[in-house]
Amino acid sequence: MAGNRERARNLLVKALYQWQLAGHDHAELVDQFSALAEYKRIDQEYFCDLLRRCIDDSPSLDELIGRFAARGVDQLDAVGRAVLLLALGELKFRPDVPHKVVINEAIKLAKRYGATDSYRFVNAVADKAAGALRPRDRAAGS
Repeated sequence: MAGNRERARNLLVKALYQWQLAGHDHAELVDQFSALAEYKRIDQEYFCDLLRRCIDDSPSLDELIGRFAARGVDQLDAVGRAVLLLALGELKFRPDVPHKVVINEAIKLAKRYGATDSYRFVNAVADKAAGALRPRDRAAGS
């Protein structure tokens, strides 16, 4: 299951990137990505749910990014924003995923797809967001 979700996160970053650049809606993105061979090896329900939630709730997620980032969302590159939308979406909508996993996965995605050292920025924003969105998890150390 964990590998399926990790692969889903990789596709989610690509889908959220494409959403920003091309403006495709949730249904178009699911159609496009479901045609890929790798889609069959991911947690498809997870992908569809998070993609919809991240797109639908992007104004609120962007507001959170702006609150915890040292710069505005308009100053982020599309890859960095995609990784942060996904991370904050997971923190907000998927309490079944431990916040440490969300942060670690976001760092890996930023290292893989983002600019050099962007993972540091992603780590800082995701960590602050985890404290605000999941204070009980942070207090418990989980």
